Amino acid sequence: MTLIKSISGIRGTIGGKTGDNLTPLDLVKFTSSFAKFIKNRSNKQKIEIVIGRDARVSGEMVNNIVVGTLQSMGANVLDIGFSTTPTVEIAVTDSEADGGIILTASHNPGQWNALKLLNEKGEFLSADDGVQILDIADKEDFLFNDVGEIGTYDEDDEYIERHIEKILKLSLVDTKAIKNADFRVAIDCVNSTGGIAIPALLSALGVNKVDEIYCEPNGIFPHNPEPLPENLTELSELVTSKKADVGFVVDPDVDRLAIICENGEMFGEEYTLVCVADYILQNQKGNSVSNLSSTKALRDVTEKLGGEYFASAVGEVNVVEMMKEKNAIIGGEGNGGIIYPELHYGRDALVGIALFLTYLAKKGMKVSELRKSYPNYVISKNKIQLSPDIDVDKILSEIKDIYKNQKLNTIDGVKIEFNDEWVHLRKSNTEPIIRIYSESSTAKRANKLADMIKNDVNKIVNC
Repeated sequence: MTLIKSISGIRGTIGGKTGDNLTPLDLVKFTSSFAKFIKNRSNKQKIEIVIGRDARVSGEMVNNIVVGTLQSMGANVLDIGFSTTPTVEIAVTDSEADGGIILTASHNPGQWNALKLLNEKGEFLSADDGVQILDIADKEDFLFNDVGEIGTYDEDDEYIERHIEKILKLSLVDTKAIKNADFRVAIDCVNSTGGIAIPALLSALGVNKVDEIYCEPNGIFPHNPEPLPENLTELSELVTSKKADVGFVVDPDVDRLAIICENGEMFGEEYTLVCVADYILQNQKGNSVSNLSSTKALRDVTEKLGGEYFASAVGEVNVVEMMKEKNAIIGGEGNGGIIYPELHYGRDALVGIALFLTYLAKKGMKVSELRKSYPNYVISKNKIQLSPDIDVDKILSEIKDIYKNQKLNTIDGVKIEFNDEWVHLRKSNTEPIIRIYSESSTAKRANKLADMIKNDVNKIVNC
């Protein structure tokens, strides 16, 4: 069993021993630390916190503990119930709250849950903020309020509808074009809150023919909930059997979007952002951002349309920070995460669906044809397991020296560019591992690049 404490939140498996898993005592400890941090940040004793959750089985239990703990810290709680990560982000700013907590372990299996922590902007905390919360937790530097200072509790289950209303008002979402296209859409929502949000969104967009699987928000995930090709075979079969125009699948908290073509083939998780960015940048000149491990195709599309592309360190908070710095109008990550600042600074599968369907309607082509219009790159994902005594930073430094004549980016590990190919090496913060991502025009070539770097690392280790 596992408990992972990181700057982005607290994630773990339910049950077991305190300190090793996500137990009730751990929930109280880290929720209290977050409340103390928000009090310090806002300089207020009476704070407002929004809470929402995905549909996983442990959600109600976790929700009860977290809400009670927040109230005991003097926080007024707005509970928006079954929701999505992007919806909670929007609710924080709409309600003018001081922060938010999303109870979701994202793409992790059902035995996991987590506290994903938001600031007053509805955005994930910075690295420095996360360190402060972990420090408060380590020291247990928090006090619970007297009975007269307990926080209040309110519920509001209409925020998904408000989220959808905001999407419909976006200038680049064309409901008339979508309705006229008369799309047939197949969806897989892994029995989480996407089963509430996605059908409601499609209806609002004018899509009247929807084939659903796993849209009951009971938290019983029918397959591994990460939206990867090997987990999407049933949806692929549904798309072809129903002759749907497109298939959409989301993860349990609806911040990642994967697309299936009308022929049952994968559009490619990396290309969700590429396609949406293509549409945005055709209509508004601007810049784009993704992380260092995302496909080069986004840079190709951005530069072709007169914009400038920038790469951030891995992690949503890093992408958002660079988007603000570079004034980017579209960004995200190669895991199907789309960040569209005109709506909010967070990965959002709902706005991704609306923008994709608008673009598809306006192009008047099949999804498979749209996919073929982009450069075809393949990413190979590998890792090297090292012994705990090995200095990973030293290895990365020596790799950097070996390839000093190539274009390098060292803001997050080492990324080496070879014309139209690249390799990115990152160390794990929790294990003696080096992750090696490589991209080329074919899987064979991408794997060859990764093997070349693995050999370099092994030579360094064995010297």
